[in-house]
Amino acid sequence: MDDIDRMLIGLLQEDATRSYAALGEAVGLSGGAAHERVRKLRERGVIRRTTVEVDQAALGRTVTAYVLVDGGAWMGGSRAALAAIPEVEEAHVIAGPASLLLKVRTSGTGELQDLLRRVFEVDGVTGTQTIVVLETLVERTLK
Repeated sequence: MDDIDRMLIGLLQEDATRSYAALGEAVGLSGGAAHERVRKLRERGVIRRTTVEVDQAALGRTVTAYVLVDGGAWMGGSRAALAAIPEVEEAHVIAGPASLLLKVRTSGTGELQDLLRRVFEVDGVTGTQTIVVLETLVERTLK
């Protein structure tokens, strides 16, 4: 991967609807050459998918929280159960004071409490600690 690939990735992260002609112009390539580079980045798995960034607060999900999940056993096999909980935005196996770290978004504290009940239903979960976000200062995908 070279600097042009990195520039293309950055441009696509800013606006994935840009045409290949516009991408090529921005990096000094033809539209066809930009298209070919993006295709290769997809084939190699560098670009996994194209998506839309949504303002969660505009959808009513105004509470962001991080949940440290304690497990009585290895929790790496919990992927499907956690993915089935729609409010779970991210789930990570971690080293440290807990087994898992979840990033969740809900429409209020009552919904957060309901989400925690569903997390407790996941096999192996023995406890949680929840940190509620008051204000997000920086949130981005690194290029």
